[in-house]
Amino acid sequence: MSHRLDGKGRLIDRSKKLRFTFNGKAMTGYAGDTLASALLGSGQSVMGRSFKYHRPRGVVASGVEEPNALMNLGEGGRFEPNQRATTTPLFDGLTATSQNHWPSLEFDIGAVNDLAARFLPAGFYYKTFMFPRFAWKHLFEPFIRQSAGLGQVPKEPDADRYEHVYHHTDVLVIGGGVAGLAAARAAAAGGAKVMVLEQTAHWGGRAPVDGGQIDGLDPETWVNNAVQELETAENVTLRLGTMGAGVYDHGYVLGYERVADATPGDDRPRHRLWRIRAKQIVTATGAIERPLSFPGNDVPGVMLASAVRDYVVNWGVAPGRRTVIVTNNDDAYLTALALKEAKLEVPAIIDVRATLVGPLADRARKAGIKLMHGKAVVGVKGKKQVTGVMVADLDGKSTPDAIECDAVAMSGGWSPVVHLWSHCGGKLNWDDAEAMFKPDPARPPLGADGQGFVLTAGNASGAMGLAEALADGHEAGRQAAKAAGGTLTRKAAPKAPETERQPLKQVWIMPTSAGPDKRMKMWLDYQNDVKVSDVQLAAREGYASVEHTKRYTTLGMATDQGKLSNINGLAVLSDALGQAIPQTGTTTFRPPYTPISMGAIAGEARGELFQPIRRTPMHSAHDAAGAVWEPVGHWRRPFCFARTGETDMEAVNREIVNTRDNVGMLDASTLGKILVTGPDAGKFLDMLYTNVMSSLPVGKCRYGLMCTENGFVTDDGVVARIGEQTWLCHTTTGGADRIHGHMEDWLQCEWWDWKVYTANLTEQYAQVAVAGPKARKVLEALGGMDVSKEAMPFMTWADGTLAGIPARVYRISFTGELSYEIAVPANRGAELWAKVAEAGAAHGIQPYGTEAMHIMRAEKGFVMIGDETDGTVIPQDLNMGWIISKKKTDYLGKRAQERSHMASPDRWRLVGLETLDGSVIPDGAYAVGEGFNANGQRNMIGRVTSTYYSPTIRKGIAMGLIQHGPDRMGEVVDFATLDGTGTVIKAKIVETCFYDKEGAKADV
Repeated sequence: MSHRLDGKGRLIDRSKKLRFTFNGKAMTGYAGDTLASALLGSGQSVMGRSFKYHRPRGVVASGVEEPNALMNLGEGGRFEPNQRATTTPLFDGLTATSQNHWPSLEFDIGAVNDLAARFLPAGFYYKTFMFPRFAWKHLFEPFIRQSAGLGQVPKEPDADRYEHVYHHTDVLVIGGGVAGLAAARAAAAGGAKVMVLEQTAHWGGRAPVDGGQIDGLDPETWVNNAVQELETAENVTLRLGTMGAGVYDHGYVLGYERVADATPGDDRPRHRLWRIRAKQIVTATGAIERPLSFPGNDVPGVMLASAVRDYVVNWGVAPGRRTVIVTNNDDAYLTALALKEAKLEVPAIIDVRATLVGPLADRARKAGIKLMHGKAVVGVKGKKQVTGVMVADLDGKSTPDAIECDAVAMSGGWSPVVHLWSHCGGKLNWDDAEAMFKPDPARPPLGADGQGFVLTAGNASGAMGLAEALADGHEAGRQAAKAAGGTLTRKAAPKAPETERQPLKQVWIMPTSAGPDKRMKMWLDYQNDVKVSDVQLAAREGYASVEHTKRYTTLGMATDQGKLSNINGLAVLSDALGQAIPQTGTTTFRPPYTPISMGAIAGEARGELFQPIRRTPMHSAHDAAGAVWEPVGHWRRPFCFARTGETDMEAVNREIVNTRDNVGMLDASTLGKILVTGPDAGKFLDMLYTNVMSSLPVGKCRYGLMCTENGFVTDDGVVARIGEQTWLCHTTTGGADRIHGHMEDWLQCEWWDWKVYTANLTEQYAQVAVAGPKARKVLEALGGMDVSKEAMPFMTWADGTLAGIPARVYRISFTGELSYEIAVPANRGAELWAKVAEAGAAHGIQPYGTEAMHIMRAEKGFVMIGDETDGTVIPQDLNMGWIISKKKTDYLGKRAQERSHMASPDRWRLVGLETLDGSVIPDGAYAVGEGFNANGQRNMIGRVTSTYYSPTIRKGIAMGLIQHGPDRMGEVVDFATLDGTGTVIKAKIVETCFYDKEGAKADV
């Protein structure tokens, strides 16, 4: 059983005792403990249950590769599932509960699945849940939903805060082990600006645990000196507790810093996401020890040899009193020696190699440890705790011998952490001698200049000895500094004695002659319960691709993303397919390297900050005037300005009548304003809009319509030609960001060689629309510009000064009335609004809101994006063939609109609708035709897109898309209602323009 060791633990402070609970049971640990070391120190071996078979599982690793010890942590607003006990720092008051069991960890009813394991192999669900069909809804689906997932879903909002930080550096070193520190020192000495990320709370990696000498010092002393040197260097930034989560194109890296996990409730952000730009990246991410596959290798107490060593040396915890070592390489001998030094029993080292020579084997013999060569573990005794192992020849043909023990330390070799190298396309080579994939320096991730921008260092390069790891790290730092614009330092690399190692023996399962029963108890993916037999089954069933096998078996799809299981799984698959491991290849490495919190991804973008409310410069004035607010995209706009005793619709009607009879003013600041400039800007806009914009004269405006590449209308607005190479494109309020992104997408991905530049200027300008028969009188009262029809004809613009404010005035109209839109710098928007109101007082000016604007445009038959369009409508549906240029050979959407179903005469097309009784048709109502469909419903022949009561013509008006609509003028169509009585509303099909069809009022 696991227990604390007296006087041991280089990372813990025994003077600071911490209290925590596990499944409601009070336990204690020490400052510096992880949750895993504290649980082991308290004698807790079983920490969870596996996903599929609910087998009892204990901790198997000591770092981010841990697949078993996943916990529900915290309570209330700080509850979070699936947290690794091995990377969770212990703090006073921590609460943890185990996962994936019912009713308790000790007695789990789900363990019945283990008894039926023979009938639940890989992919069984693809076969089982097909028949009988009725059982899916009533039996299979409810069961799967109940069983799916690990942990519990948080029920309260997250109580913590998170933040994003931006950082630029010349050289980014990811990994703070000795190789990473050597790389950082070399890069800094070369004059580069350096940043170092280390995911754990301590510098030095494995070296202080594994021992040796560096420059004549013990590793821990050397590490402390190196860190002190880097901390005092002005060109170096060090971050502990910060993982390199992902490497992306152009030297972009995400770093994940766990700032306040151990101090919940303090003023700091819990997590910080670093957005880093680096010229060169050095990944010194180390290596992960592989497990061995033998029957019972998942019983609590079976652990990685390196993890056993970590718990003993770092935290003063013994995973067992009698530990058997099983290995195919020299590294596990370090664990045996560490256990002996801690006065713990090591009954035997079981080594698959036929002969055992070298310094480590000699040291083990001198320590009195029994070495068993050419042997293998062929079985593990115990269910919830190891009680012994069965040992036989590697081929398993000899009679097994039993060895009593309560822990097993296994080592199947080491795999370099190549994830970050691979994120941007770095390629790998198979090293058969070390049985590992390692980076190919000749095929690095390439930047935009065709040069490599990622290097590896130390174990991550496949340099497994201390001396070679230090030398490799130092050289990587030198080369990174030079590539980033610095120099090659002449400082010598840190020196360590060369270590003699006996070659590893490739063994992927033991015993090698194991039959089906034993292979069904050899675990590859501990969390997802994937066995050797599952991968072999996948191969027999035709899954030759490693990616297909991964998905069929779920190998490597657990929260550890295959860190322990992938190489072993690849080897088993390759053997089953009768091919070499490199031929089988690896699965795809994707960021993040380990899971990061949703809070860190969101940063400050939560609650009101998730989608910040945008307010125009005139917002306060609107509030004071009694504005009734409505959301329009990210903005808040006045729906209307209701007076005391007035309903909202009464206010809307008053605003419309006043604008038609006198003059109204509208805050139009929210309309998108995108500047497009450059030698190819005209060509670019001709491709974006269905009509020609390149021919627009400077000083004039033109209405334009945009379509997607699929031919559907996506936005519209007025375009003004500002200069020879410059246009200003107005968009809908909700479309500004979207259309700007649409422009940049095409410029960056398709027309990257066109000389065009765009800028979203929406929030830089405030804009006021003055509309109505007396609009010109209001602008004349403001003074400063000639706004006569002769000086400023319809669809032109001019710069000048109004009321002492620099302004650009557009002569455009969305109401059908004489109208001007005045754009001024945003910081003078409120001032302009007040002056327009003051100048218009004598002419009866009143502000009007968005609803009045919508109704007035509908009275004129103007379409509105989002009403008349829904992502399936083309210009021809809107009778807007006139805006499609016949002079252009192409524009976005042109070819799509020529498809047979887009050019069909049976498409629904836009018409006006007048109800026979003057009522208002419900919004979105469908027009019903003759006959019924297969479901017994009336056939639909159209739908309403906009519908209002018009105070101008004093009855309900509407626009809608009707099949063959323009050819059916004067016909009466029925519109269904949802009142449950079957009532229909009858409406006559008319032209879309209900008011001033000649357009005379706008051009006066």
